[in-house]
Amino acid sequence: MMGTNGRDAAARFSERRRLEDEAPRLHTVVPKLKGCKIEISEGRSDSTTAEIKHVRRVVVDVAPALFMLPCGDPACRDGGHDITNELLRGLRDSKTEIEGSDTCFGHTGTAECGRILRFVASCEYEP
Repeated sequence: MMGTNGRDAAARFSERRRLEDEAPRLHTVVPKLKGCKIEISEGRSDSTTAEIKHVRRVVVDVAPALFMLPCGDPACRDGGHDITNELLRGLRDSKTEIEGSDTCFGHTGTAECGRILRFVASCEYEP
């Protein structure tokens, strides 16, 4: 049986999936984009060491022009990271490297989450 935390996580995933399905496709927003790899690290705001690191390879032909990532803290409620605007701004300017960060404004218990996600996107474009 799924507890409250499991139902909340499933609802957040479902909502994120719905938004991705409704978003325009990345290849229509940035037609010259050929490839994109995003290196992501996330950790507590009071630490310089990342607790979570991973690489997200974007399949340009099918990817939504929406980059919303869940918060890495399983205790976080109503949080997450939306790096869409920062990333799309760099993609539209044909930048080959885009760096940015986002703070989670969800809650862990009665406190703000405050986890920080940092990313570096490496991008390739058609001539």
